[in-house]
Amino acid sequence: MKRFVKVALLIMVLALAMSAVASAQDARPYRIVVVTHGQASDPFWSVVANGVNDAARDMRVEVEYQAPGTFDMVAMSQLIDAAVASEPDGLVVSVPDAAALGPSIEAAIAAGIPVISINSGSDVAAELGVLAHIGQTEYEAGFGGGQRMAAAGVTNALCINQEVGNAALDLRCQGFTDALAEAGGTVNVLAVDLSDPTGTEARVSAALAEDESVNGILALGPTGSTPTLAALEADGLLGTVQLATFDLSPQVLEAVRDGNMLFAIDQQQYTQGYLAVVYMTLFLENANTPGSLLVQTGPGFVTADNADAVIEYSARGTR
Repeated sequence: MKRFVKVALLIMVLALAMSAVASAQDARPYRIVVVTHGQASDPFWSVVANGVNDAARDMRVEVEYQAPGTFDMVAMSQLIDAAVASEPDGLVVSVPDAAALGPSIEAAIAAGIPVISINSGSDVAAELGVLAHIGQTEYEAGFGGGQRMAAAGVTNALCINQEVGNAALDLRCQGFTDALAEAGGTVNVLAVDLSDPTGTEARVSAALAEDESVNGILALGPTGSTPTLAALEADGLLGTVQLATFDLSPQVLEAVRDGNMLFAIDQQQYTQGYLAVVYMTLFLENANTPGSLLVQTGPGFVTADNADAVIEYSARGTR
């Protein structure tokens, strides 16, 4: 019996060794560096990172995800420069500020490193010369949100911007403003610091107290919608002031499902991270490129009608 157990264990060890060798042989010889402006610990960017990591596994390539500790364009440009100096086979970047990051991205391309942009940067993708941009067009997404807000009766709104100067977020507010203006409404941008959720909640409450005609708020992400929702709850304004947000989280989806949030604009960030690695691998291995420069992943709108169907996927980190 002991001999049988030893033989069985030996067979298991050999099988594992052969599997490891086969896996190593199957691995593609590519290293891709992903540099974004969002930390993998952030609820939104953690989903992007999940997409990146899942694609790395599925495509059998080495991928490194990097981001500055805070929204810092100098630090981000330095990360891109360091990535270029390490001579990766491919580079994936978000482009929240083309003026700050453009020279580093162009240097990567000049060095012969193919670049794909994701999330922010759709408006400068052609100018920078990247292979493709994967994401949503931010102005149009904001405009769509404004149309839905106007249809719900919103006439005076706030746009909660946690990163004024981030081109993608500024475009969201601009699209929202233009759509509401087209319907005869107005929008004011409220700048907040999301590193201080309590302070953000207080700023929202103060803005609502200062102008009682505000009847709609658009947050630009889950971390902005959370203190905003808390402010509305504390002030007894849920249902009186319509709230919507960009992007998803379990809390956002529950609020939409329960009727405490009008809608969430979904850009499918998991898809952004996943497709970037897939497209880069296909380009490196077979010179494949997408059929268009802009690969749209949104906007989609999650409402009370379909929130339940999305909650399960958000809980597992893919929406």
